[in-house]
Amino acid sequence: MTGTSKPNYKKTLRACYLGFITQAIAANFAPLIFLKLHHDYQIPLGLIALIPTAFFFTQLIVDIFCAKFVDKIGYRVSIVTSEVFSAVGLIALAFLPDLLPSAFLGIMISVVLYAIGSGLIEVLCSPIVEACPFENKEKTMSLLHSFYCWGWLGVTVISSLLFTTFGIDNWKYIACFWSLIPLYNIYNFATCPIEKLVDSGKGMTILQLFRSPLFWVAVVLMVCSGASELSMAQWASAFVESGLGLSKTVCDLAGPCLFAVTMGICRVFYGKFGEKVELTKFMIGSGILCLICYIMASLSHNAIVALVGCVMCGFSVGIMWPGTLSISSKKIPTGGTAMFALLAMAGDLGGSIGPSAVGMISQKAGDNLQQGLFFGGIFPVLLVVFLIILKFMKEKESK
Repeated sequence: MTGTSKPNYKKTLRACYLGFITQAIAANFAPLIFLKLHHDYQIPLGLIALIPTAFFFTQLIVDIFCAKFVDKIGYRVSIVTSEVFSAVGLIALAFLPDLLPSAFLGIMISVVLYAIGSGLIEVLCSPIVEACPFENKEKTMSLLHSFYCWGWLGVTVISSLLFTTFGIDNWKYIACFWSLIPLYNIYNFATCPIEKLVDSGKGMTILQLFRSPLFWVAVVLMVCSGASELSMAQWASAFVESGLGLSKTVCDLAGPCLFAVTMGICRVFYGKFGEKVELTKFMIGSGILCLICYIMASLSHNAIVALVGCVMCGFSVGIMWPGTLSISSKKIPTGGTAMFALLAMAGDLGGSIGPSAVGMISQKAGDNLQQGLFFGGIFPVLLVVFLIILKFMKEKESK
C-alpha cells in the first residue's frame, strides 16, 4: 500500500494559466469583429462602442459580488462557474444574434455572460495560486499574469489568420472554436487541488480593509496600473494607424500585439529572475520607464520613435498589476478574497477611466491622439509617487 499522494499543485497552476488565456479571449475576440457585426446586423457604431463598456461594467459588478460572496460559495464552485459562463457566452455570441428579434440584444447578452466568467477568473485565479505552497509567490504571480498577454497575442494572431484563411464570414465557427479552451478547463478546475487563502472566518471584512491605509495605497496603485496599461493598449491600434498611415490589419498586429508581447516578456522576465530584484524598486523603475514611453509616443515627431514608445510601454506596465497584488498579499496577509476582488475592481476602474480620459482629451485637442496620450502620462507618475509612499510606510513599520 502506498501513502496518500501529494496534491499536484502544478495542475492547479496550469488550470489558472488557461483561466487567464480564457479571460484574454473574452476581452479581445469581439473587438476583432466589431465592423463585421456593424455591417452584418446594421448596428450603429455608437451601439457597437457599448460592447466593451458592457464587458468592463459587468466585470466591475462581478468584482463587488466576489468581495461579498465567494468565500461563502467556495473557490472551486466559483472558478468552475467562471469557465462555464465564458464558454456559454462565446457560443451564444455565434447563435443568439440570429435567434433573437434584436441582434444587438443577442450580442449584449452574450457579452455579459462571458464577462461574468472573465470577472470571476480575474478575481479568483490570483488568490488560488497565492494559496498554493509555491516557494517564490512574487515570481509565480508574475508568470501567471503573463498568460493573459500570450492569450491576447494568440487570440489576435490566430483569429486574424483564420479570418484570412476561411473568410471573416465564418467568424461564428471561430467563436465556437475559442470556447473549447474554457470547456476543457472546466475539467481542470473540477479536479485540481484548491486551497483556501485564509481560514474560514479569519479573513478581513470589507470594513476592516477600508480602515487600512495600506489597502488604500494598494487601491491607488491598482487604479494607476489599469490606467497606465489600458490607456496605451486600447489606443495603440488607432495611434499606429494615424501616425504611420498603415492598413488597419497591420496596425492591429503592430500596435496591440507588440504591446502584448513586450508586456508578456516583462512578466516572464520577473517570473524567472524576480528573486534578484526587489519588487518595489522594479515597479518604481517600470513606472519611470512607462512615463518615458508616454512622452516618446506623445511628443516625438518621428513616427518610428513614437511606435517604439508605444510598444515598450507594454514592457513597462507588465509588472504593475501582478506586482501590486503580490505586495498587497504580503503586507495584508489576511486580506483574503475580499481584498483581491476589491483590488481587481480598482484595476478595472483604472482600465476604464484611463482610455476614456485619453479619448476625451484627444477630442478636445482636435482629435489629436498625441495630446491625449501626453495626459495619460499622469498615471505612471502617480504610481511612482504612491510606491515611494509605500516604501516610507514599510520603513516606518520596520523601525
